[in-house]
Amino acid sequence: MGIKDANNMGAAMAPAALDTLVMHFRDTGRSPNYYDGIFTGDLGYVGKEILCELALKKGFNINSSYNDCGVMIFDKKSQDTHSGGSGCACCASVFSGYLFNQLKQKKLKKILLVATGALMNSTSSQQGESIPSIAHAISIEI
Repeated sequence: MGIKDANNMGAAMAPAALDTLVMHFRDTGRSPNYYDGIFTGDLGYVGKEILCELALKKGFNINSSYNDCGVMIFDKKSQDTHSGGSGCACCASVFSGYLFNQLKQKKLKKILLVATGALMNSTSSQQGESIPSIAHAISIEI
């Protein structure tokens, strides 16, 4: 989507998360309601909002079952984190701790975990290149 600002990674990665979600739903014939929870990591508050808006435009309402791991880790108001968590560890931390326990306790039975990332380096940012991004989905069911 042409995002060039390295300080706006949620906006840069949201389109990749959207593409992965849409392809998953189309390939499997599932809808967002199939899952007890859909989780991305890490888009933060800004990217989360963008993903929800983009998904609606594509005909998928993810609002009721979706959350972002970076948002889940931090309290924006009390910890002054602005957009939420940052970095590749948010998705892994939330899954291996909180979500895994929810699955073991059968509070969640079907989740879709979408890890996001940016494929950039300092040179591409200095040259004003847009930030390419990637997302991978893992469907986990018990």
